[in-house]
Amino acid sequence: MNRPAAPTLRTVTGELSPRSVRGPVLAHEHLVLDLDHRGDGAAVLDPRRHFPAVSAELASLRQEFGLSLVIELTCRGMGRDIGTLARIAEEAQIAVVAATGWYYEPFHTPEIDGDDVDGLAGTLVREIEDGIGTTGIRPGVLGEIGSHGDVPTAPEAKVLRAAARAARATGLSVATHAQLGRGGLAQLELLTGEGLSAHRVSIGHQDLLDEPEVHRELAASGAYVAFDTVGKSSYRSDRTRLRLLLALLEAGHADRVLLSCDISRHGYLLDEGGQGYGHLFRNFLPQLRAAGADDDLVDLLTRRNPLRFLTGEEH
Repeated sequence: MNRPAAPTLRTVTGELSPRSVRGPVLAHEHLVLDLDHRGDGAAVLDPRRHFPAVSAELASLRQEFGLSLVIELTCRGMGRDIGTLARIAEEAQIAVVAATGWYYEPFHTPEIDGDDVDGLAGTLVREIEDGIGTTGIRPGVLGEIGSHGDVPTAPEAKVLRAAARAARATGLSVATHAQLGRGGLAQLELLTGEGLSAHRVSIGHQDLLDEPEVHRELAASGAYVAFDTVGKSSYRSDRTRLRLLLALLEAGHADRVLLSCDISRHGYLLDEGGQGYGHLFRNFLPQLRAAGADDDLVDLLTRRNPLRFLTGEEH
């Protein structure tokens, strides 16, 4: 009897066996980005200006901490540049998983108003199966699918439902953007209501929500709980993040946690005096270790969990 094929990761430089990922994974980052609605150029990672700094940071983290893979969640309407992602991956020698989907409503593109759920799902499926633009590079995750507030708006709900249908059709997982951590339970209800299993979902930015009971409910459902804005002190202190994370770990949900920094503007880069992509490794994980985490737990949080999220393996 033939065994089913082992799951593979779709990266911007080709398919990759999860078993070859020996070092940590950043579960929610941006390497190229344009969210500049104000015109001040702050919420930008420009493929020309910031490419050298981004590549250098990732290469340094590979050498110092063994960083092996980045889940890059810049999607449609967010300034995605798949060619630059491939260049960064090659130069830094880091595997990069690219995304498709739509962000939250202020960044929606015109087709969202003009198409229904099935039509939007079809757009995503075509990109997943045929590649982004003419590059032939296929996304390996749906994200960051966005909403804001405690309940998604009608257009956001349509996008969440379309993402769930595309995920079911293609076998990919869905990572969400829950603005300031709010609305995660409503997002999960919409996604699972379309038949998507909870373990194929990561609810984003939960470290910005000081409601441990919500984190427990999400984790108990089987969804991943993303503490993915580590180091963004203007939103939430790492001290509070650590308290919330420890509470979730103590409740028995270590296998449902994802960690990352969500670098989403050039001012966060080390080159510009920011905390950089490595803040998780240099600052936050040492605090977690000081609180009692051992090597196996850190490996679970930073490597095994994100790989299971991407592949859909439950154990």
